[in-house]
Amino acid sequence: MKVLNYGSLNYDYVYEVEHINQPGETQSCRSRNVFCGGKGLNQSIALAKAGVPVYQGGTIGEDGELFLKVCRENHIDTTYLNQIEGPSGHAIIQLDQNAENCIIIYGGANQSQTKEKIDETLEGFEKGDLLLLQNEVNCLDYLIDQAYEKGMITILNPSPWDDKLEACDLRKVKIFLINEIEGGQITGKEDPEEILDEMEKKFPEAQVVLTLGGKGACYQGSGNRIYQGAIPTNVVDTTAAGDTFTGYFIAGMTEGLGMEENMHRAAKAASIAVSRMGASDSIPELSELQG
Repeated sequence: MKVLNYGSLNYDYVYEVEHINQPGETQSCRSRNVFCGGKGLNQSIALAKAGVPVYQGGTIGEDGELFLKVCRENHIDTTYLNQIEGPSGHAIIQLDQNAENCIIIYGGANQSQTKEKIDETLEGFEKGDLLLLQNEVNCLDYLIDQAYEKGMITILNPSPWDDKLEACDLRKVKIFLINEIEGGQITGKEDPEEILDEMEKKFPEAQVVLTLGGKGACYQGSGNRIYQGAIPTNVVDTTAAGDTFTGYFIAGMTEGLGMEENMHRAAKAASIAVSRMGASDSIPELSELQG
């Protein structure tokens, strides 16, 4: 079983501020840092650090050499990573003193996928292989459809939620990884239990992981629900919390971990990530979870 993560790679410009800006407000920041991120890259790094060989698909710009370096350093296969003229994607992140964030994404090269390149990439994979997707690249509907035709197992983190997802046949998704906001956008519900109930009605054959921030997470599949509380930690930056959880959760699936153990390990990895600054830089090695 091979794992292809076809997703975004962004330069993250992180500004530490006293509070998230209000409309019309100007404030000075305490510091600015630049990290390699993007939900695609973050989740690939989490998978790799959890011990899973992962292929990174997607597109970077002419300024993307640092992404290639980071992938090499983290043992991520870049065979299917395309480089084009123009800028890579980037994100502007406000990080307040309570470790809450506000993010604006510029798509850049992430919005330059082509059907031809997708077909070329998927030729390297077969039935039963895993395809991990997020909603920070274009052609998402085509990726889902083509992977389904090949018999791949599609895992979707539908973030950020927008009207592009309305063009996707989400019935072809086998595993959803969503937070409460995304769950509400898919189902029209607010209560976590109601979100899970509605997801089960809409996608009865799918597995669902609903992350609940400081309240933990819940797995739903085959009529069962498994709850995992958040692991207490000193929260510094929550930017990569969900991506870290996603990578470690999928890694546990490939290893055949029991779901309770898998959920606990993913939660522990996320708790370490939020105790550090940055996105991909904050993701822990597997050895750090075993201490």
